[in-house]
Amino acid sequence: MYLPDRTSQQQLRLAEQAQRNRQEIVKALSHGNVSRRDLVKWGVFTAGGGLALKNGLNPFVGNAYGEIPTGVPRSALFGAAAFDTPMPRCDLMKRKPVSELSPAPQQMANTTPTQVSGPDGVQVIGPMEGRPPGPVWAHQGWDLFAPKVAVEEWQRGAETCLDYDPGVASYLNCNIDPTYAVKPCFHGKMPQQSPQAMWTFGGTVPPKLLLGRYGEPIVFRHHNALAGKVTANGGFGRNTLSTHEHNGHHGAESDGFTGAYFFPGQYYDYHWPIVHAGFRTINTGATDARCGAPNGSGGITKLPGDWRETMSSHWFHDHMFSFTSQNVYKGIAAVFNLYSSLDRGNEEINDGVNLRLPSGTAKDWGNLDYDVNIMLCDKAVDRDGQLAFDIFNFDGFLGDMMMANMAYKPYFYVERRKYRFRFLNASVARFFKLALSNRAPMIQIGNDGNLLPRAVQLSELDEMGIAERFDVVIDFSNYSDGTKLHLVNLAEHSDGRRVSKHLSLNEAMSGKSDDPCVGKFLEFRVCGTVKARDNSRDFSKPGGMNLIPNPDLSQIPVARRRTFEWGRGASQTTRDPVSSALGPWGVKVDGGSMLAADFGRVSAAPKAGTREIWTLVNGGGGWDHPIHIHFEEGQILARDGSASNVPLWERGRKDVYRLRPGGSMTITMQFRDWGGMFMEHCHNTVHEDNAMLLRWELDTSGSAVLKPLPTPIPKPTGVEFMAPTDILPRAG
Repeated sequence: MYLPDRTSQQQLRLAEQAQRNRQEIVKALSHGNVSRRDLVKWGVFTAGGGLALKNGLNPFVGNAYGEIPTGVPRSALFGAAAFDTPMPRCDLMKRKPVSELSPAPQQMANTTPTQVSGPDGVQVIGPMEGRPPGPVWAHQGWDLFAPKVAVEEWQRGAETCLDYDPGVASYLNCNIDPTYAVKPCFHGKMPQQSPQAMWTFGGTVPPKLLLGRYGEPIVFRHHNALAGKVTANGGFGRNTLSTHEHNGHHGAESDGFTGAYFFPGQYYDYHWPIVHAGFRTINTGATDARCGAPNGSGGITKLPGDWRETMSSHWFHDHMFSFTSQNVYKGIAAVFNLYSSLDRGNEEINDGVNLRLPSGTAKDWGNLDYDVNIMLCDKAVDRDGQLAFDIFNFDGFLGDMMMANMAYKPYFYVERRKYRFRFLNASVARFFKLALSNRAPMIQIGNDGNLLPRAVQLSELDEMGIAERFDVVIDFSNYSDGTKLHLVNLAEHSDGRRVSKHLSLNEAMSGKSDDPCVGKFLEFRVCGTVKARDNSRDFSKPGGMNLIPNPDLSQIPVARRRTFEWGRGASQTTRDPVSSALGPWGVKVDGGSMLAADFGRVSAAPKAGTREIWTLVNGGGGWDHPIHIHFEEGQILARDGSASNVPLWERGRKDVYRLRPGGSMTITMQFRDWGGMFMEHCHNTVHEDNAMLLRWELDTSGSAVLKPLPTPIPKPTGVEFMAPTDILPRAG
């Protein structure tokens, strides 16, 4: 994968030349100068999707002198060392009154004409809002859940942050002075990222964090302020956007459908109602305090819905068709904490409902003092220190620099008490497996967006697939002042297909692995001569491990069973130049053909108000797939056909399902509340882009006949609609 330190200068030169050759391919694809079909025809890629075995192109082909394969050059570090830069906390997104948005948000898309950038950067007249127009894409529940909070963000190229707000005092944030300008770089010794290389919310780092609470609907206005020319991308990425609020329970028009993207010069208003699932049929009188939200003064606002469906740790990211991996890698990702009467972010309020998880006490809700979001990912840079992306095949891109909140192998100060860490895997293809360097136990309280029915104490966490979130409590109270301990990654990769080996703690920390992202990557520095005040939950007490039980679905009849097989060798049966993709990866539905993605094809259409059982099958043993199903969460019934194979930390509600090589998972879901077109895909985003994604629909009208929605085809001059390109026979 990456060249070892002992590489000769000749090998290094050959590898650098091959890398430059591949980057030219990536650039041509991102600029739209060539298609994947062109590259297959020319012999650059094989029909199976791998990079052709050509000297000077493929990193694993030996050079002309018969030496060992060249491999991939390592990133330039510019003298940066591990654990000599602080890990910054995430930067809070600003919440403001809806009345401050101009123009005012509305139920249907704002089609007022304005100047929009076309693909070549030429200004044309198009609609102000990029959301598809008309009633089909109108915000569902707009009157029932009118927005109470507005969040407005501009997608920009990298720039210096002049208003960093971590939401805590500086002593809780490694003594980082928030009044200082925060430069867009991974380490103080590394170069700043250019506006072409890095695209983030606001154009700044650290990653952004949005705070929301149940009963407080949000309108998220996302402006596309990227450069109008598609070529102004540093060689990869696409300047059209679609924002997916990962597993938010709201209408499809606000889900970030991969084909509902918008152009520079436009905005898109996403309506996130922040409701408990089942609000139309369960606890409709809002009488249960467990289904509620902090009211701002220590009490609870009761809400309709099922309290067992309460969610906590979300994130949102770009979902541009065929460019999700590149756009998310460039920085279009943020984290989102949801607060409720159960998980209110105040560890002191003891009302018999609040779970009192580590957080703080100063505010009624949303305290971050001891509740820390950590976005994990791997990056790579070129010789100039700019972000680099290298598709040497379609198995998945791996970086060689380990990041925590976009900082290279940082340190973080902790007090002598319990902390809650919300870990997110925001990588393209890399899995993580975390442990503490001293083998100390960690208490896992959440998996994906949800708290578990019962917390689990572990000495090392399970593999963490791309897009999974693990909420973990670590107790530092018994360490002395000045103690240093580390988070360690035990998952070794040799390529982007899967984890090649789980290392022991000693092996991972030995420094002998050829995978640069194995080993220590985050240093905790304990400070304090006495234990800090800690009002959070005592997990050692009787019942202390109990959290949020799963909904009981046993009395809901199963309306349908479906099987989705994920594998290679996909064919494309449609040829729409916008909605169809070409790639080796695909999905086989109910025993049909293995098909490559086409967001115009309807592959499944569950009936509203029903429950189904879906079996997700990994079609090969040489790779792994973390499968994400949009909109509805599921419960895992079996792994590889057996309920006993489901570990404790996977027995809560989930939205990402790691199949494991050659494995399968059987899950159950119910379909309620909102409708529209949603997606299901592999969250190894290189697999997704090439082309392991499908569309499914939910019709809330109650009709027994499948009535597929027209497919949006975005253009800078306005969205057009076309009939579905395909409807699978067993979709309905």
